[in-house]
Amino acid sequence: MIEYRIEADTAGMRLDKHLRKRLPNVPVSHLFKMIRTKKVRVNGKRAQPEQLLSEGDVLTIRGDEQQLVGAERPKVDPPPPPVDPSRLVILREDDWLMAVDKPSGMAVHTGSGITGGTLVDYVRAWLGPKAVRNDFAASPAHRLDRETSGVILVAKRRPAMVHFTEVFTHGLSRKRYLTLVKGKMPRDSGVIDLPLAEHQQTAESKARRGVNMQAAVTRWKVVKQSGEAALLSCAIETGRTHQIRRHLAAIGHPVAGDKKYGDFAFNRDVRARWGLKRLFLHAERIEFPHPEGGAKVAVEAPLAAELRDVLKRAALVP
Repeated sequence: MIEYRIEADTAGMRLDKHLRKRLPNVPVSHLFKMIRTKKVRVNGKRAQPEQLLSEGDVLTIRGDEQQLVGAERPKVDPPPPPVDPSRLVILREDDWLMAVDKPSGMAVHTGSGITGGTLVDYVRAWLGPKAVRNDFAASPAHRLDRETSGVILVAKRRPAMVHFTEVFTHGLSRKRYLTLVKGKMPRDSGVIDLPLAEHQQTAESKARRGVNMQAAVTRWKVVKQSGEAALLSCAIETGRTHQIRRHLAAIGHPVAGDKKYGDFAFNRDVRARWGLKRLFLHAERIEFPHPEGGAKVAVEAPLAAELRDVLKRAALVP
C-alpha cells in the first residue's frame, strides 16, 4: 500500500492527472479501474477521477508498492533544444511567478512548424533544477501570439497556475497593448464589440452545430495619429485568439505588419518607408492579483527598440 499527504504545490490538481504523474508505469486504464474499484481513496473516502486535490489530503493507494512504482520504465522525452537563458528578459520574479518580456518571433509552446527554442525552453533553462517542483514544471499562464512581443506571466508552482486559471477565466486581469494600424481613426477612442468565430473549431463541430461565435470586446484609444496611420492603446475584455488583430481588421484599420489579417500593400509600404519588419503589436502592461494574498500587481514591458525606431520614422512618437 502507498499512503502520503498532498503538499501545497500539488493542490488543485485533478486526481487522475496526479496519479498518471505519480505512477507513470501503470497503464491509464488500470489507474481508472483502481479508482472505480475503490483501491484509491482520499481521506479514507471513495475517490473520483475528476476531483481536485487539496493541501493536506491523505491519498491511499492499495496494491503492491513495488509493482506500482517499478515495472518497465516509461519512454524518455527527447531533450529540449539548447538555448541561452541569458537572453531571457525578466521583468519580475518571485517564488510564485515570473513576468517575462517575450520577443517577437519566439513561440510560447512547441507545436507544428515550430523550430528553435520556445519561451517554455528558455524559462526552464533559466530556472534549472527549480523548473520542476513537486511534478509541476514552470509554464506560461496565458498566451501571446508568436509574432507579438511583450509581457507574459509564467507560473512557477501549481497553486499559481490554478490561481491564474481562475484570474483569466473570470476576467480578473487587465491587459494593455500598443499597436500601429492603418489609416486615420474616426474618433479618439472606441469599443469593438464583435463576436468572433471560434479559431480552432473542428470540421465535425461546424457540420454538427454551425460556426461557433464567441463574444469578444476590445477597447481602443488613439495615442498618436497621422494622416496615414495611428498608434493605438488597446485593452481586451475577452481573450479570443488573434482578437485585437481580427477586430481592428474588421473595422478597416488592420495592424501594421500583420501577414494574416493585414493589408499587404500597406505592409509593403511601411516596411520600405519605416523599416517595419514584424507585426506591430506589443503587450505593454498587465495587472493581476498576486497568487499569494491577492495584492494587485502591475508589470510593464517597454516597447522594443525596433518598434520605437519605426515610430520615429513615421513621426508617431507619443
